Amino acid sequence: MNAIESRMPTLAGTLWPARGGSEIVRNVVLALIGTVLLTISAKIMVPFWPVQMSMQTFAVMVIGAAYGPRLAGATVALYLLEGALGLPVFGRGAGLAYMAGPTGGYLIGFLAAAIVVGFLAERGFDRRWPTALAMFLIGDVIIFVFGLAWLTSLIGFEKAIAGGLMPFLPAEALKIALAMAVMPIAWKLVGRQ
Repeated sequence: MNAIESRMPTLAGTLWPARGGSEIVRNVVLALIGTVLLTISAKIMVPFWPVQMSMQTFAVMVIGAAYGPRLAGATVALYLLEGALGLPVFGRGAGLAYMAGPTGGYLIGFLAAAIVVGFLAERGFDRRWPTALAMFLIGDVIIFVFGLAWLTSLIGFEKAIAGGLMPFLPAEALKIALAMAVMPIAWKLVGRQ
């Protein structure tokens, strides 16, 4: 069995193993907790240069790493459904009209990134700093590819890069570094118990 085929337990699965019929209850509870964390991360704006930073991409990637691809994908899909139904889960705005606006591509990118990061975490990428860095860089690139593709269709490529990527690079570097530190440390703490 090669590294792509072999799966390791996720952090959430290690901390809260499913026994018997409890897997559904555990997954529902974790998905709801994840949507709450995503909502909080969207609403808290941290002063940063050159633009304020939310912690959404950090939350998406850590949920992906902690939950694995299926539960992380379901969690982000539930979050997007809540927003589509008009619940105030996004930073500003809600509903399908908001999701079709400039941030729509980034929101879809959240789903893709959570699944890919979760897939890589199940292969142990979240347990060491160098591989965690690679995993979170891949996740961030996925978010921005989806976001910029959608934004380009609305305002053109040059404006999309200037307004939808460049101002966010310093904050993304900080969030990737933070996520890269959090996951291996969490695994070390779990290993001590």
